[in-house]
Amino acid sequence: MYAIVEIAGQQFKVSKDQKVYVHRLATEEGANVTFDKVLLVDNDGAITLGAPAITGASVGAKVLKHLQGDKVIVFKKKRRKGYKKKNGHRQALTQIVIEGINI
Repeated sequence: MYAIVEIAGQQFKVSKDQKVYVHRLATEEGANVTFDKVLLVDNDGAITLGAPAITGASVGAKVLKHLQGDKVIVFKKKRRKGYKKKNGHRQALTQIVIEGINI
């Protein structure tokens, strides 16, 4: 059984006991969260499709920890002009574990 759910503006294919990294959620560590925007549910071959979301369906998850992603280097250069800019970015992430899919 799996579901496609929208979390923080992104769509994820999730199943029970799966760990997922999502954009930073405004909840504390150890808290339970519920995502109501479930777009598709596959229950052993029986597919339920929402338009755009399935009413009454939800995905329960638990926040494990907040962390930062790997560093991404942004380097800009214009040749023969002496223009160089180096910038770095680390995305704020939240690790969650899916506890259940409710139809």
